[in-house]
Amino acid sequence: MGVRRALTVGITALVTASLALTGCSSSDDSASDGGTKKLTVWLMTGSAPDALVNQINSEFTKAHEGWTVDYQVQQWDGIQDKLTTALASNNPPDIVELGNTQAPLFVDSGALAELTDAKSDLGGDNWLEGLAATGEKDGKTFATPFYAANRVVVYRKSMFAKAGITAAPKTIDELIAAGKKLQTTNASNKQFQALYLPGQSWYTALSWVWARGGDVAKQEGDKWVGTLDTPQAQQGFTDYANIYKALSKGPVDQDEANPQQSTVFAKGNVAMFIGLPWEIGTATAEEGGNPKLKEDIGTFVIPGPTGPAPVFLGGSNLGVPAASKNQDAATDWLKLMLSEKYQKELAAAGVVPALDNLGDAVYGDNEAAKVMATAATNGGKVTPVTPAWGAVESGTNPIKNAMTKVLRGTDVATATKEASDSITETMAKAK
Repeated sequence: MGVRRALTVGITALVTASLALTGCSSSDDSASDGGTKKLTVWLMTGSAPDALVNQINSEFTKAHEGWTVDYQVQQWDGIQDKLTTALASNNPPDIVELGNTQAPLFVDSGALAELTDAKSDLGGDNWLEGLAATGEKDGKTFATPFYAANRVVVYRKSMFAKAGITAAPKTIDELIAAGKKLQTTNASNKQFQALYLPGQSWYTALSWVWARGGDVAKQEGDKWVGTLDTPQAQQGFTDYANIYKALSKGPVDQDEANPQQSTVFAKGNVAMFIGLPWEIGTATAEEGGNPKLKEDIGTFVIPGPTGPAPVFLGGSNLGVPAASKNQDAATDWLKLMLSEKYQKELAAAGVVPALDNLGDAVYGDNEAAKVMATAATNGGKVTPVTPAWGAVESGTNPIKNAMTKVLRGTDVATATKEASDSITETMAKAK
């Protein structure tokens, strides 16, 4: 039995034991005894503006006398292990955000309460189909969609103008050519980077792997097999390495979160980075960012070999832990977050909302969100929708390791074969 399988079974066993011990029931939701009841909400950093969550919490507490909301923002680094521990405890949070690649694992483990009966009230008739699928099992709903997002190229308009770049690059060759112009124009700045691209930005690398016709894994019968060693995927790896070596000075052994690439961009020595629209807000924030950049930022879709590259359609789900003692109240909070009112506000903040019936007007004047939505239509893709995939992303991600090895000199064929074999082995153990 592999580590991941053991962990999954452990989650189920612990959750079951927890339910038996606590007699978990929505009947505990009432605060009619005059005491204070607390709803604990875990959302991830950057997912929803604080002002939006505060509005929801205020509306919730007005409708639920005697209740408070303990809203906690979690960091993505290490979140899978933290969620595994929290959801297996007797006192889990009442609402959790799950990355869409993590959701199948927690759904399959039995760690989440079933929400099928509430699906209609939670907007289920209009959920984004792809995200909804990651929260379902055997036709039942255990996690709702929250939002979707994909990466775009974020750039400094003034730097492009100074370098004589008049149009956004549409291909990899044009991207590198534009970067070379930027480097020439800024040659006196030794800290300048045409493109900040950390060596382990693997969701970005997926765009070029997919653009070449490759993928990370495929299903063969009842097992999953790594496919990074195919010629198509290897060409995508080569594209990534070529772009990095031509334009970036980012650390080869770190991803976009270490350090946060938006804060690197905010320092003024970077012309482009590839990120999510909400990262623009971080880059221009009053605290930790550079507000002077607000009017100087533009976006364009990630270029591929011959045109727009497919993008990783990232996103999140929301779930209620099976061991939560406040499941009815948690469902009421979810109804607010998934209402058209708050989903429109979420879209205006720069993400694709969970509801697909709100129209393009929800993006308002947010140009980055419009570019993001355009990029998604060029071929939004996801990693394998299977509980076994979560084991690849947690712990030591073999794709990241392969990227670092290539940038340090290992040939692409060797590094991708090792990563592919590791993916096959990891997914087999996780079943």
